[in-house]
Amino acid sequence: MTMLSLKLSRALNGGRAEPAPPADRASLLVTLLRKRAAAHNTGADELEAMLRDQIRWALPMAEPEEPASVD
Repeated sequence: MTMLSLKLSRALNGGRAEPAPPADRASLLVTLLRKRAAAHNTGADELEAMLRDQIRWALPMAEPEEPASVD
């Protein structure tokens, strides 16, 4: 899939009903991982790179644990 076909896909999708937003970050991550795998299988390097960036954003962020104080 090239960037031109990605633009065409987005244009066609613009005329469709709005999909429901993902229930949580985990379901969004699953969707992005599937799309990235499909892009990889078709050799769409630009699309795969774009999806990798989105996957990094969707990864859960954990707060660092407080170090135990030694008294």
